[in-house]
Amino acid sequence: MGVVSRGEVERRYANVRAALERDGLDAALVCGSEYTGFEGAVTYLSGFQIVHRYAYVLLPREGEPAIVFPSEARYVGEHSTSWIEEQDFAERPGEWLAERLRGQRVGVYGLDYVMAPRDYAALAGACELVGWDVAFDHARAVKSDEELDSVRESVRINTDGFHAFREAYAPGRNAAEVLAPAEELFVERGCGRLTMNMVLVGAEFAIARADTILGDFCIPSLEIAGPGGHWVEVSRALGTANAEVERMNEAYDEYFEAAKTALRPGATAHDAHRTVSKGFAERGYHLGHVTGHSIGMTMIEFPKIGEGVETELRENMVFSLHPHAIADNGHDCLYMQETWLVGPDGGVPLSGLESKIF
Repeated sequence: MGVVSRGEVERRYANVRAALERDGLDAALVCGSEYTGFEGAVTYLSGFQIVHRYAYVLLPREGEPAIVFPSEARYVGEHSTSWIEEQDFAERPGEWLAERLRGQRVGVYGLDYVMAPRDYAALAGACELVGWDVAFDHARAVKSDEELDSVRESVRINTDGFHAFREAYAPGRNAAEVLAPAEELFVERGCGRLTMNMVLVGAEFAIARADTILGDFCIPSLEIAGPGGHWVEVSRALGTANAEVERMNEAYDEYFEAAKTALRPGATAHDAHRTVSKGFAERGYHLGHVTGHSIGMTMIEFPKIGEGVETELRENMVFSLHPHAIADNGHDCLYMQETWLVGPDGGVPLSGLESKIF
């Protein structure tokens, strides 16, 4: 992890505590696990990156934070990287937290699919647990200048990785050997374990395996976080597309231009979704994946860019957009990723790559 300034830490805590105050909560409990993409909320509030098992960060509305680890695995990462002074190893973290939080109303990030069941069982009878994923993500959605420096560094690394993939790609090569130069670059540039890279085989995602042979058309999905821990997504399709996919690409060109005005402060996520997906809908394509989502130190954050999401966009929010167009035959598809910044006048694509099939 890169060094985070004290001012940035205080800004993050102030934003989360303001949301706690608004929602009538006594504390925030952030859950993280080693599952790729779900460790980032812990990193955001503590500087600690999980490499094994799980951890919790407790941020009270008033008072000092604590970070809690399960003692059955004494090493779950480099503990000295956390800026939190109180670091506790508990045989049953849920029981430790229950004693600290008894009788309080607690907003939990990761209540539904990250918190360990044994810890939920200990906490549920001691305090009121409130699912707080959306509110927590909204509190961290607007990025500071310091965070944006980290985002841009991640984008530079990801874009260079795309070019490494592109240079290695050729019909008949297997997906593992084509992705290997990009993965090597990602590790060299400080991403560590924070990569989740795949290829699309038909309309489905697949791990880049040696038995996956690439054809005349290839769609990589490249998702990484650089040394600062901010995830980004940048990729383009490669090769020779058939007529159906070329038609999809016309809609991609329209989306790319539309996003430059749709992703503006004051617009809603719903309005942005309708604007950027218009070309696909008019051509009758089904969108098989969410149009876009906020992205930060967790891979997928709220708000989504999607139907019925009335969250108002604000300057310095960062989004990944990746309309996933699927033809009626269920096989032909197009999926290209770009990381966008909400600027004062509209969306800014950060990679510098053209919206095209390379």
